[in-house]
Amino acid sequence: MKNIPFVLIYSRIVLAVLIGALALLEIEHKEISIVVLVIIGFLTDVFDGIVARKLKVSSEKLRVWDSNVDQFFWIITILSIFYLNFPFVKSNYLWVVFVVFLELLAYLVSYLKFKKTIATHSLLSKMWTIVLLAFLIDLALNAQSGMIFWCCIILGVVSRVEILVIIMRLKRWGTDIPSIFAVDKINKGIEPKKSIWFNS
Repeated sequence: MKNIPFVLIYSRIVLAVLIGALALLEIEHKEISIVVLVIIGFLTDVFDGIVARKLKVSSEKLRVWDSNVDQFFWIITILSIFYLNFPFVKSNYLWVVFVVFLELLAYLVSYLKFKKTIATHSLLSKMWTIVLLAFLIDLALNAQSGMIFWCCIILGVVSRVEILVIIMRLKRWGTDIPSIFAVDKINKGIEPKKSIWFNS
């Protein structure tokens, strides 16, 4: 039972490989299959944390693995769906590159300051993941995306900037930091309020 959270995390690696393979194969209606796999991957991301907290096995190692596997899953998923919808990406590449730049910058700052990767799991980041999921489904099924795309870009920028500020203001590396407003308390050694649904 205690290994269930790790099984859910590792399953996203398999799902990402399947999504990447489907994108490259000539299969009818593969977009639908990709969307189903992406939704399953998203659900494993939701429930790995919930199950870990219920079983009281949540740990720093688990949270770091969760973050790293999330990055792998979403990178493969985004590249696969972008590959299948290159004309849309070509028309909007500057905005996509800007969000990617902020993401990479946050990782660089975290590594330079703490010698560790990001595992903040902030609430804004979780909200962005939901909007990102909606955008990718929209793009995969319709080869276009309007308002959902712009919501994804705006929230992506805001959430990445928040992570950058969190990292720069933190005195020591930590996981499950709900927002920038919790940093001062954490720096003083006060644990922020945590929810079984959102934080370890």
